[in-house]
Order: sequence, then structure tokens, then C-alpha cells
Amino acid sequence: MIFYFSATGNSAWVAHRLASLTDDTAYDIITLHTLPNLQTAKQIGFVFPVYAWGAPEIMATFAKKLPKGNTFAFGVCTCGEDAGLTMKQFAKLYPLDSSYSLIMPNNYIIGSDTDSKEVISSKLTLARKELAQIAQEIQQQKRTYRVHEGSLAGIKSHLANFGFNRFARSTKPFFVTEACNGCGLCEKNCPASAISMKKGNPLWNLQCYQCMGCINQCPQQAIQYGKSTIGRHRYTIQPYLPKEEQF
Repeated sequence: MIFYFSATGNSAWVAHRLASLTDDTAYDIITLHTLPNLQTAKQIGFVFPVYAWGAPEIMATFAKKLPKGNTFAFGVCTCGEDAGLTMKQFAKLYPLDSSYSLIMPNNYIIGSDTDSKEVISSKLTLARKELAQIAQEIQQQKRTYRVHEGSLAGIKSHLANFGFNRFARSTKPFFVTEACNGCGLCEKNCPASAISMKKGNPLWNLQCYQCMGCINQCPQQAIQYGKSTIGRHRYTIQPYLPKEEQF
């Protein structure tokens, strides 16, 4: 059983690829209303993006509440470059036998523009090769820690992550342009239930996960985050996947 959280599809794709390669099932924790029987699991996996060198709150909360057992457990975090101490901290919530980090295309357009199409394609090609090896090691139940922590990992995963969760998850900079057609997709897909439609326009609660789902998935590209996202591209993984890898 592989549990995942994903906003723009990177971690969802990784989870579904691993499920396919290991003859397993991937579960989106956002839409998971009933927990499957963990006693039948041959392995338990977690796949999620790195948010400011830490696990997303929603995945951390899920893992903390999940019943512990003796089943082989692994975790894969997707990131733009380094993961800091993300997996070591996560393993304190749910003990892991193996941990990995995997570089995926950039979707945090608040910080910088998306990767070019060429870079996205290259990253996905490398990720496929890495996932094949990860899947093999999972099937062998090999204990592995292959995480690119990067420099100043402790400072990033403690101080920077604390600052992100305390101050950077504000929704105040979110706004919509006249391009918004009131489709409500952002409200429907928000994992934090932080968006509500009022008079045909989305309104944000005070805080969200900063998953970038609403801004990247908006069909009209009508959602902006202050001035930083104006003129930048949007990213979701589906347009870059062949038919057999769609999920």
C-alpha cells in the first residue's frame, strides 16, 4: 500500500509508478475516506513533496495517526533539489526501513518560474530510471537511505521550515484576475479546504498548505500570488506523461 499526497501530480505519478512496478496500490490520502486493511499489506509506502525542507502538514498528520506494525515501510519525497532532514524527521512519525528523495520538475512558481519543457522532460526521464531501482529495492525489502540532504540540512529543516509553517503559508497574496470564469475547480481541489466561492470568485481562508495546486491547475491561469507569479508559466505533470502513465 502506497499512500501519497500531491497537488500538481509529481508525487501522484511517483506513487502510481511505484505501485505499477511493485504490483501494489496507490492511495491518495485526500480522497481516502476508509483506511484499507493494513494487515494485508506487503509493504507500506509514503510519497509526498518537500515543503521548505519538511513534510507537508497533511501527510505528517496522516502518518502520525496511521497504526504502526512490522510491515516493511518506505518513503519517497519529491523535491526540486535537496530534501534536508525531511525523511529523518518523517521517520519519527512513522518508522521507515528505507528512504529516498527524487528530483522532479519545479512547481513552486512563487519562488521561480517553471522549468523549460526540455528540463521537465529530462527530469522525468531520470526519475523513471531512479524509480526502477527504487522499486527493485522495495521488492527486495532492502534497507536504504538515499536522500540528498544538501548543505545546512539541520538549519533548513528546523529554522527555515518553522518559518515557512509560521509565516509563509498566508493566503493574503492570492487573488484572481478578470480571466476567472468562476468554474470552482480551485475550491473543489483544495486539500486544505481553504477556498470558498463567493459571487463567482474564489476567496481564501487565512492559511493553507501552500501546495500550489490552485494556482497551477487553474484552467484560465487567473490565480496570482502577489506580483511574483505574474507572467510565469504554470505546471502540472499530466501533459508531459505518455498515455500509459496517466493516472
